[in-house]
Amino acid sequence: MDKASTKLTTDEIKKLAKLANLKLTEAQIKKMAESVSSVLSYVSQLKSLNTTDTEETSQVTGQENVFRDDVVDAERMLSQAEALSNSKNNHNGYFMVKAIFEEV
Repeated sequence: MDKASTKLTTDEIKKLAKLANLKLTEAQIKKMAESVSSVLSYVSQLKSLNTTDTEETSQVTGQENVFRDDVVDAERMLSQAEALSNSKNNHNGYFMVKAIFEEV
C-alpha cells in the first residue's frame, strides 16, 4: 500500500458511512478520515517487514480446543420482563426489530 492509498478522502468516508448506514456530521467525517488514514498508514508499514525466516502460524498459545461446560448462571440471568423493560418496541414477550431481509 503506497502513501497515496493510505489517505482516505472525506468523500470516501461519506461513501463508507452510507454503506454502513451511519449518519455523520461534517466534523465527524473529517475526524474519521484522519483517524482511518492514520490506521491505514500504520498498517502499511507491515509491508516493509522482512518475514522470510518467519514460520507461518495461525495461533501462538499452543492451546487447542479449549472448552468449558455450558452452564446457566441464574444469578446473572435477566427475567423476560427485565430484558424487555428498556425495549421501545416489543410484542408478546419478543423484541420487535426492523426487517433485515427482503421478501423475494
